[in-house]
Amino acid sequence: MGKTLSAVSGVLDVSVNLASETATVEYLKGATTPAALIAASNAAGYPADIAEADAQLSRAERKADEARAQGRRMIFAAILTAPVFVMEMGAHTIPAFHMIIERTIGTQMSWLIQFVLTTIVLFGPGRQFFTKGLPALVKGAPDMNSLVALGTGAAWTYSVVATFLPGLLPAGVRAVYFEAAAVIVVLILLGRWLEARAKGRTGAAIQALLGLQPKTARVMRNGEIEEVQIDALRLGDLILVRPGERIPVDGEVSDGTSNVDESMITGEPLAVAKVIGDSVTGGTVNGTGSLTFSATRVGADTTLAQIIRMVEDAQGAKLPIQGLVDRVTMWFVPAVLVLAALTVAVWLTVGPDPALTFALVAGVSVLIIACPCAMGLATPTSIMVGTGRAAEMGVLFRKGDALQGLSDVDVIALDKTGTVTEGKPTLTDFVLADGVVRAEALRLVASVEAQSEHPIAEAIVLNAKAEGIKLAVADTFTSITGYGVEATIEGHQVLVGADRLMTREGIDINPLAGEEHRLAERGRTALYAAIDGKLAAVIAVADPVKPSSAAAITALRKMGIKVVMITGDKEETAQAIARETGIGHVVAGVLPEGKVAALDSLRAEGQQIAFVGDGINDAPALAHADVGIAIGTGTDVAIESADIVLMSGDLRGVVNAIEVSRATMRNIRQNLIWAFGYNAALIPVAAGVLYPAFGVLLSPVFAAGAMALSSVSVLTNALRLRWVKPLMSEVELPDATRTKMTSQPAQ
Repeated sequence: MGKTLSAVSGVLDVSVNLASETATVEYLKGATTPAALIAASNAAGYPADIAEADAQLSRAERKADEARAQGRRMIFAAILTAPVFVMEMGAHTIPAFHMIIERTIGTQMSWLIQFVLTTIVLFGPGRQFFTKGLPALVKGAPDMNSLVALGTGAAWTYSVVATFLPGLLPAGVRAVYFEAAAVIVVLILLGRWLEARAKGRTGAAIQALLGLQPKTARVMRNGEIEEVQIDALRLGDLILVRPGERIPVDGEVSDGTSNVDESMITGEPLAVAKVIGDSVTGGTVNGTGSLTFSATRVGADTTLAQIIRMVEDAQGAKLPIQGLVDRVTMWFVPAVLVLAALTVAVWLTVGPDPALTFALVAGVSVLIIACPCAMGLATPTSIMVGTGRAAEMGVLFRKGDALQGLSDVDVIALDKTGTVTEGKPTLTDFVLADGVVRAEALRLVASVEAQSEHPIAEAIVLNAKAEGIKLAVADTFTSITGYGVEATIEGHQVLVGADRLMTREGIDINPLAGEEHRLAERGRTALYAAIDGKLAAVIAVADPVKPSSAAAITALRKMGIKVVMITGDKEETAQAIARETGIGHVVAGVLPEGKVAALDSLRAEGQQIAFVGDGINDAPALAHADVGIAIGTGTDVAIESADIVLMSGDLRGVVNAIEVSRATMRNIRQNLIWAFGYNAALIPVAAGVLYPAFGVLLSPVFAAGAMALSSVSVLTNALRLRWVKPLMSEVELPDATRTKMTSQPAQ
């Protein structure tokens, strides 16, 4: 199918996912159309439609319908095949049974009955193999249906000749193989039935996510409560949620308090307290309280909708390892056809009598057993189940190739603020320069920081408001990335930032440099403030380490991964946090471009690197790393720059992401080893290499059973990923890691 779509004029790229039975096509607008692509696919024997927004649900229903249809076909075929199998195999294995047939209906009548029943099986339930396989063969792109059609067609044709035109065959080889053709169809239909059922379960995670959103919501409109469809919700709607109900869309609480179970989104087992002003996420479950909230995201913009899109994109991705599979399978079917022809030729040339019979049996067996179904399913099924299980654990793979990249990571580089630490610092120290009045200095500094969204700025503002200080409005405000902020307030020029900002502006920091160094050594983040070109104060904030960070870092090191912290903070502060969490290597005092340079330095050692961050200043590093991992509670810019998003908001998600990645890649390798090994081992057996030494020739019936078993084995192995356990969860955190840093009152 990929080859067919790629041949359409204007198509730039095609990605086919056998497990989800979808194709993603990138094309030049104006050069072709979706209708032309669908027509090309239909002409090649692959009926197609444009995927709708609810494709996952419709796909689940379609796979269920397909499984039922294949089951009905298989049962019907089995009922018709049973007498064929009994008459032919019974006559071969039980002499008395053979004599009964001879004395009653006779061999010729037995063959005629078998012909009628087998023909119904092949061109009834088994018609799908011919309608898809033969056109593909004619177009020069044979597939697995082509192999089945050729194999069963050859057995049926030979048997028809033996039945109706026996004079065309030597007396010694006049035999029928109707039972082989019929049983092959039954066994492959059995495999397709089991395969359809298993495929339906590979998307179980997304189906579960889709099922999280309620169909209706209770909305306050025109002073009355109305129950409306989710699709009818608008931004700003006031939505009421009763205890135990599922929250319909994202919003901000305007009334009420409750605990909300967010485990289906974040993977965290503990409910989260919600009060007025807090955000709530669609799909989560309200606890015992009633909530009223204002809708802030509806439709395709909700967090749940974005999660589903991310998982769908990852499930449809093609990993680098898939490239090898594609190259092999592209040549595999034509090679099998050549091998089957050679097998027939060799048996006819040097085989014992009856050589024609042996040649037919061996050729059909090669065609049937070599179907590359397992190879085609090995990678995409594991990806679908693995990424789905990751989503259930709060790990979203935005880009599918990150699934493979993360499994090979040698170094995890961490941002500090909001990643290792809470990202919600509190003001602990406000040390003044000589002659500076504290209240006035704090008022001006807080008025400047009120314009910033940085967590440190928020800590300063909250402290000022707690002291009853009334803030002023800034006349001008400039944020200088990596340095700090600058503003004009009531005629005063105010600077707040790192020592490099003061140095750049020519402000002498020596009077408070010792104090700043002392605070940094205690793990505080220290900033300078200058008013009207003179040093005014050193401001220190403490950003508590997240309760899970130390345990997560220990787990990463046990997995054989080196952990590095790269931060724009002071060396002393960074080292204090590193000592507390067990990080062995620190790169401190770097600007955003410095984080990129630090990654290049680590990469120069030949190591695969993942970077974990949450802020705008982390976006370049997230994009530059081999794998970028964004904390889901971070900024949209950081999330858009990342390959993986952690909904849980802490480093336990990194541990779980690596575990899922490694488990999925192990699973893919197991599937590929089985699929390739199966074909490598059994194709020669089917061709008859064991016959000269052991007299063993594989029956086409057993070949069909083995082929079906191979595909089902691959799917079953992939489904094991549904039970991958998170290595870290809330309940596994030791008590010591739950104690947050306490801060001193601001001086």
